[in-house]
Amino acid sequence: SIFVALFGAHEWYAEKPFIFRSLLDRFMIQIASRDPELLTSLGFLESMGIKGHNAELTDSSPEELDYLFNEIKKVRRSLLLYGVEDLDESERLSRSVALYLLDLAVEFEPFRRHNYPLNQMFGVQNGFPSFLDSQHRVETVEDAQNYISRLSLVKIKFEQTLRGLRIREEQGIIPPAFVIERVLKEMTDFVSTPTRENILFSSLQTKMKKSDDISEAQALELLARAEVEIETTVFDAYQLFIDYFTSLSGKAGTDDGFWRLPGGDAAYDLFLKFFTTSDMSADQIHALGLKEVDRIQAEIVSILGSEGFTVNEGFTAAIKTMSTNPEFYYADTDEGREQILADYQTILDEINSGMDSAFNVRPKSAMEVRRVPQFKEKTAPGAYYQRPALDGSRPGVFFANLYDINATPKYGMRTLAYHEGIPGHHFQVAISMELEGLPIFRTIPLFTAYTEGWALYAERLARDLGYQDDPFDNIGRLQAELFRAVRLVVDTGIHKKKWTRERAITYMLDNTGMAATEVVAEIERYIVMPGQATAYKMGMMKILELREKARAALGDKFDLKQFHDVVLKNGAVPMGILEQIVDDYIEKSLHEKS
Repeated sequence: SIFVALFGAHEWYAEKPFIFRSLLDRFMIQIASRDPELLTSLGFLESMGIKGHNAELTDSSPEELDYLFNEIKKVRRSLLLYGVEDLDESERLSRSVALYLLDLAVEFEPFRRHNYPLNQMFGVQNGFPSFLDSQHRVETVEDAQNYISRLSLVKIKFEQTLRGLRIREEQGIIPPAFVIERVLKEMTDFVSTPTRENILFSSLQTKMKKSDDISEAQALELLARAEVEIETTVFDAYQLFIDYFTSLSGKAGTDDGFWRLPGGDAAYDLFLKFFTTSDMSADQIHALGLKEVDRIQAEIVSILGSEGFTVNEGFTAAIKTMSTNPEFYYADTDEGREQILADYQTILDEINSGMDSAFNVRPKSAMEVRRVPQFKEKTAPGAYYQRPALDGSRPGVFFANLYDINATPKYGMRTLAYHEGIPGHHFQVAISMELEGLPIFRTIPLFTAYTEGWALYAERLARDLGYQDDPFDNIGRLQAELFRAVRLVVDTGIHKKKWTRERAITYMLDNTGMAATEVVAEIERYIVMPGQATAYKMGMMKILELREKARAALGDKFDLKQFHDVVLKNGAVPMGILEQIVDDYIEKSLHEKS
C-alpha cells in the first residue's frame, strides 16, 4: 500500500519501529485509513489521484468501536517498549502525552457507550447531509458518481448506528425525552422536504453547475439517479431512525443528568477528567464554580456602582439596566454590520502591534475578521475561529456572527476578539501548526482545557497588559468569565447533583443576564455533552495559577515572554503535563541565573 511505501516495511509492521515517531504516526494513519469520511475531509489523497475512498462511508458498527479500543491497547503496549532513556526530550514529551490519552481511553472502554449518538447538537442524522454538502467535492463525473454511491450506502450506515443504539437501550442508556423530541422533529422535517429542495439534492446540483467537466446532459442523468436514491435509500434510512425513536420515546424520562444512567457517576467522573485534564471531583468543581460566580458578580456590581448605575437591587437587575442601554449597540443596518467588522479589525491590529512585550514566539500566519456566511448565521455560534491553511494559502479567520445586532454589544467586542483571535485561538492554534518535527497527533488541539483555557486566559492577559482600561470593556471581560464560571455550577449540578433541566436554566438566567433562548440552548448542550463546558474555566485557572507560581519562584527574574513560550511551543497538552513543563522551566531558570 501507499503507506507501507512511505514508511518502509519495518516501520509500518514492527511492534517496535526503529523511529519512535513512526509508531504514533502509523497509528493515526491506520485509524484514518479505515475512515473514508475523514480521508475526504483531510483531502490529501486526491492530490495523488486517489479517490476510491470518496465512494464509501465510515463504518459505524459496534464492532468497529470494539476494533478501535483493541488497537488502542496494542499501540499502548508498543509505546511502553520505549524506555524514557531511549528518547530525546521532545520524544519523551510525546510519549507522556500519548500515554495520558491511551491510559484514559483504556479507562473509558467500559463506558464507551455512555453517550447519545443522535442528539439535537450532532449525530449522523445531520452530520451525513452536512458532510456531503461541505466536504465532498464534485468536480468530475467520477466525483458525482462517488456522491451517489455514498447516498446508496447510507441505509447500511444508519443500520450500523441503530445496532449501537439498541445495545445502549439494553444497557439502560436512553436519551432524555426532550432530546428524542428534538431529533424526531429534525428528521421528520428532513424527510418531508420535497426531494428537489432537500440539501442532498440541491448541494449536488449546485456543485455540478460550477464544474467545467460535467456536461448538462451528464448532470441531468446524475441528478435523476440521485433523486431516486434519496427517495428510496436515504428516506428509508431516516425512517428506520424515526420508527426507532418514536418507539423509544415511551421509555424516556425527564431526568437529564448522567447520574440516572447505570454507571453514570463513574462515567461522568471520567468525562470531567478528560475535559479538565485534572483530578478534581464534581463536588470540588461545583464548589469552585459557586465561589467564582460570587467573586465575579461582586466585581461587576462594584464597577457598575462606580459608573453611576443603581446596584441595590442586585446583580441581575444591574446588568439588565446596562445591557439594554442603546448607546452600546450598532445600527441594525448593513452599514452598522460593516462598522462592527471594521472595529473588530482595529481592535486586533492594535493588540497585535503591542504583543512584543509579552511574546517571543508569534505565528507566521496572518489573521483576518469575516462575517459568518449569511446562509448559516441563524444557527451558527456567536463567533468561531478557523485555522489557517498549512501551506500559508489561507489566513486564520475570526468569524463574527452578525445575524442579531443585539448579540454584539460594544463592551463585549474586545474580549471576543482577544479570545478568538489575538492573543487567543489564533496564537495558540497557528503556533502549534507551525511546530516542526512533532508526531501528527501533537499538532491537533486534543485538550479542551488547554485550547479553551488559553483563549480565556488571553482575555485576562489583554486586561493585564492594559487593553481593557475602559470600565465597560472590563465588564465585557468579566461577563465572559462569569458565563464560564456558571458552567462549572450547572454542568456538575445536572450530572452529579440531580438538578433538573429547569433548575439549571433558572440558575443560569439569574446569574448571567443572558437571553432565555441562549440559556436553554446552552443547558441542553451540557446535557448531551457532559463535562465539556467545564474545561474552559478550569484550563484558564490552571494557566493563571502556573503563571503566578513561576512569578513567585523567579521573583524579578520572571519573564512573561519566556513563560508564554513555555506554554505555547509544545502544542496542546494535559494540564498536569503543562505543570511539569512549567516546573522544569522554573528549575532551569533558577539554575541559569543563580
